[in-house]
Amino acid sequence: MSNETNAAPVPPMMDPLSEKALADDGRSEGRARKRTRRKVSYLTLNKIEWVDYKEVNILRKFLTDRGKILPSRQTGNTAKQQRMISQAIKRAREMALLPFVVSELADEPRTPRVYAPKAEVATQESSAE
Repeated sequence: MSNETNAAPVPPMMDPLSEKALADDGRSEGRARKRTRRKVSYLTLNKIEWVDYKEVNILRKFLTDRGKILPSRQTGNTAKQQRMISQAIKRAREMALLPFVVSELADEPRTPRVYAPKAEVATQESSAE
């Protein structure tokens, strides 16, 4: 008698990739990401198509407290709006309507830096000879 007739049937070996494909129900592995809403620009909300350098009250909304231009990821501006805003801010700075730097931030005045005296390398070399 042969052993093949009494042995239990062995399932065929499956490729791990095919097992994963069978278990796939449309979801990706790992954590599901929440969809974040895209920020809507102040200009888009108020239907402002063009910002002039003289409209300082609007331009100040796109500056930090230090006078730096906010990035579009924080303001929600499109690339076209961001270019228009940055150009208007730069023109307003040139016309002295906006500051380049806000220096009123520090409560105490800055002290000048104290530099250590440089070692005289040339005199040490000449004395070694």
